[in-house]
Amino acid sequence: MHVARPEVDTPPESTRVGFVVSKKVGNAVHRNRVKRRLRHMVLNQPTPFGADVVVRALPPSAMEPNRLDEDFASAWRRAFLKASSC
Repeated sequence: MHVARPEVDTPPESTRVGFVVSKKVGNAVHRNRVKRRLRHMVLNQPTPFGADVVVRALPPSAMEPNRLDEDFASAWRRAFLKASSC
């Protein structure tokens, strides 16, 4: 996950999120399922500032869907902490 903080202070509501899900994750059905789950998880995550976020789903995200929630939340927090310290 990568977070780019804009140079101008923007409100947290203006956070944009993009998803990268490669074919290694699975066929189109699996990739779309992973993207839908990720989109839903983004809605529940706090954003301390407006940013552009890129979420890259790795192949285990389709193989172990139960871990996806906690892995995503942890990566979200770490990415925003790292972006706020820069």
